[in-house]
Amino acid sequence: MKLFETIAQSSECQARAGIIHTDHGDIETPIFMPVGTKATVKSLDPDDLHDLDAQIILANTYHLHLQPGADLIDSFGGIHNFMQWERPVLTDSGGFQVFSLGAQKDANANGEKLVKIDEDGVDFRSFIDGSKHRFTPESAIDIQHKIGADIIMAFDECTPDAAPIDYAREAMERTHRWAKRCIDEHEKQIKKREDSYRKFLFGIIQGGNHKQLREESTKAICKMNFDGIAIGGESIGYNMEGTKEILDWIAPYLPADKPHYTMGVGFSPFDLFDVVERGIDMFDCVAPTRMARNGALYVTPQTFAKQATGNEQNPRRVWIDITNAKYADDHLPIDPLLENSPLQHFSRAYIHHLFKANELLAYRIATQHNLFYLLNLMKQMREAIKEDRFLKFKKKWGYKQ
Repeated sequence: MKLFETIAQSSECQARAGIIHTDHGDIETPIFMPVGTKATVKSLDPDDLHDLDAQIILANTYHLHLQPGADLIDSFGGIHNFMQWERPVLTDSGGFQVFSLGAQKDANANGEKLVKIDEDGVDFRSFIDGSKHRFTPESAIDIQHKIGADIIMAFDECTPDAAPIDYAREAMERTHRWAKRCIDEHEKQIKKREDSYRKFLFGIIQGGNHKQLREESTKAICKMNFDGIAIGGESIGYNMEGTKEILDWIAPYLPADKPHYTMGVGFSPFDLFDVVERGIDMFDCVAPTRMARNGALYVTPQTFAKQATGNEQNPRRVWIDITNAKYADDHLPIDPLLENSPLQHFSRAYIHHLFKANELLAYRIATQHNLFYLLNLMKQMREAIKEDRFLKFKKKWGYKQ
């Protein structure tokens, strides 16, 4: 069975609905993937995620390599058994974290750079204890096979937004060379391990904010024997205007028979419309759960318009700060318009109280809410695409530029 099949295609834009077939279950696309960086979606357990109908979660190679270690997870038979989650898992290769966490400081107290890149791989120091580590394309794939995700990512060099074209080209070309090594190691691991379930490898397009490089990278990655295609780089998700521009550049070169994945998209619900309209099937972001733990709860645009004050009139903002004093005696649910929410019985006043009292339940309820909101929105998008009314749904939902 093929990894991906398209079920419906919009006649008005590139939005499409499909199914990703894995041995741990099918994934309906387009889909938002909750982030469980360290084999946990913070404040929730696997049963919570199951009840929310999360079809796949994302974990991170960099963090799991540092703690508790891939060998330990492997001794449990992989991440599914380790965390007691029976549905699909995707792992990032750790490349973004190596560069982003290392870039937080140019050097340690002794003047030693925290990240050193060479043709073979990357030396870096742990953000936890400063210990030395090295990732190569081969080791990143080996670690991901030990972790046991259904979908694993090639090791790439993440290009910063402000990278000049010469460096962006150098990083892109190195990413392409590493991509070939990742494919070779992936095939070796499949033969070596003889796992009971299939693992799929995605390549990552780089090229920074340079149109020529993005087009070159897309053509190069799509020619390789990858199961899916991801679009990476600092711009993606962080800069949505840049993200849309990049997706428009590369759209003509993306294969229709493989899933398309924008890494790091999902800060605002508006962002999901932007990428789905451009033919993206998968996306993830730490923001929705992180925001939840800080009291920022998504609401529909119609509900937000009733709550917003003058300093909240951000056209792409659709969340309320439940810690605000105005919710202290509010008897309404988080969003009265989300009638099918499993959290409708909790009042804003109660959740406000939980945050003010620093009760752990605050984080659980808030996280469940934000994930339900996004997963429910994805379900509505899939239905709209199947009925060929995606753009109509986008307008009715309340999308603004």
